[in-house]
Amino acid sequence: MKDISWPGVALHVISGKGGTGKTTVAAAMSLALAHQGKRTLLMEVEDRQGIAQLFDTPPLPYEERKIAVAPGGGEVWALALNAQEALLDYLDSFYNLRRAGSALRRMGAVDFATTIAPGLRDVLLTGKACEVVRRIDKRAPNAYSAVVLDAPPTGRIARFLNVNSEVSGLAKVGPIRNHADLVMSVISSPRTAVHLVTLLEEMPVQETVDGITELRAANLPVGGIFVNMTRPPMLTSEQLHEARTGTLPSKDIEHALKEVGLADRSSALVTALMREANDHALRVDLEARESERIVELGLPTFFLPLLSEGIDLGGLYQLANLLREGGVR
Repeated sequence: MKDISWPGVALHVISGKGGTGKTTVAAAMSLALAHQGKRTLLMEVEDRQGIAQLFDTPPLPYEERKIAVAPGGGEVWALALNAQEALLDYLDSFYNLRRAGSALRRMGAVDFATTIAPGLRDVLLTGKACEVVRRIDKRAPNAYSAVVLDAPPTGRIARFLNVNSEVSGLAKVGPIRNHADLVMSVISSPRTAVHLVTLLEEMPVQETVDGITELRAANLPVGGIFVNMTRPPMLTSEQLHEARTGTLPSKDIEHALKEVGLADRSSALVTALMREANDHALRVDLEARESERIVELGLPTFFLPLLSEGIDLGGLYQLANLLREGGVR
């Protein structure tokens, strides 16, 4: 089986249009990467506690916490990033000012700073992810094998990651600028890959195409595409053709309905079923066209199924196994 795990990548950034399941894909990927005794860190930045909900754990604090055991004995740890706590970390790490930072937070200064300067917020959040990557490079005792970042949606991902551009209006020189440069040295390097999650629908696919264009324009490393919640056709190729053209054997359908005791409603049901079949055929055609657009992008692409039972912990492990079978290592 082909290994397409993006050799040398330590930071996997997962983005996608809202509603495409990017948090689910990020969680499944963290499990897939934590195989055979490895440790991965799954991070989120949107204050939604989506990771805790998926893994059925209490809300995550601003600390690294083990939330799952992967097949083969690996571990998934998680961290819910928070701009205020990240700023306190920054003040402590670079200036030994955590106590002063705590006082500033009580005064509301921390929240004020991160609200009026979104670029500062982004560089603090991405900076924490890059700090974990540097642990990997230094082979620190508490290092992970990989980091998976559940990032903002596609429409904001290039701006979120391109922190040098975001802080240019805040600082041309000085510690904030130096910190942004340090962050970009990781994000724009081969140590990072930005993956996009989409559905086989026009708007999510278009956002994916536009997102890739923006990422490349900003010289940010594009990884792969995860096509989520795919469904196989419910009709054969011949039946789909008949459904498109309105030539399904209505008499046979009516006869089958009568056999199951629906004779009194067969006429109305046949009409409704023929309409449903036509809608399904059009949907299959749409998904085929959007799938072709994605494949034409020439990136590693993974098709993940819609799980009829919904997404629970068992579903996450199922998706992780499919990613492993698809070559994610």
